[in-house]
Amino acid sequence: MRLILLTILTMCAFAANSVLTRAAVDGGHLDAMSFSVVRVAAGAAILGAISMWRGISLPLLRKVRLPGAISLTAYMIGFSLAYLTLDAGLGALILFGVTQITMFAHSSVTGQPPTMRQLSGAGLAFAGLVLVLWPGPESVTDPLGAVFMVIAGLGWAVYSIIGRREADPLAATGASFILCLPIMLLTLIGHQINGSVVGFALAIASGAVMSGLGYALWYSVLTQMRGTTAAVVQLSVPVIAIVAGAVLLGEAVQPIVVVAAALVLGGIGWAVTAKR
Repeated sequence: MRLILLTILTMCAFAANSVLTRAAVDGGHLDAMSFSVVRVAAGAAILGAISMWRGISLPLLRKVRLPGAISLTAYMIGFSLAYLTLDAGLGALILFGVTQITMFAHSSVTGQPPTMRQLSGAGLAFAGLVLVLWPGPESVTDPLGAVFMVIAGLGWAVYSIIGRREADPLAATGASFILCLPIMLLTLIGHQINGSVVGFALAIASGAVMSGLGYALWYSVLTQMRGTTAAVVQLSVPVIAIVAGAVLLGEAVQPIVVVAAALVLGGIGWAVTAKR
């Protein structure tokens, strides 16, 4: 029962990043670039503190750190800019779909050939993404916002692939956040920060609580469940974000988004539960 409650709490934390970012940047409380920087700084601070409390050193000088920091930067910037125009749930769906399909494609190329079940599941998920990303007069997705979220999804996928072999994922994440911060600060050169106390509070909550503490909790939960279970429970994140966006931000849930969510989440769930 404790594991179930901790897992639900973790998935809600991940979904909350979408809601908090959307509320801050779309609500005019803090500009997107500043939100990204504050989020990274808060995440680096809390992850660094947790690592110090555990008495472990952060692996800052490993050769994978720079690619990890760059991919994390792409995720952070794309994520914030996308929520200038995308609803919280739609953004989470695009992010999750792009990330999982990219990681699936990487595994297929570098590992075992995929089974027909895995291919059909990936095809369904891709069809769901095409449904919401297809441009036209009836489109529910802002093209520029979609591009930014696709970049965020690719960045997060690369970051996740790089971190797969880390002996201590929490320490590696803390190191990546710390190295990501100077890169993020470069984006503020010549940039005028426009924000309020509310905006900074939302960014700190996103970085320190939902990202930093959320990742720490997730790594704790991961040790108690199988890989396929971990992959399937993450399917709940876009659904939670869609519901939270509708309830907390008053976002309308379009029928096409519901259909796309069923295709993306159902396809990924079908693929990741294959035996191979």
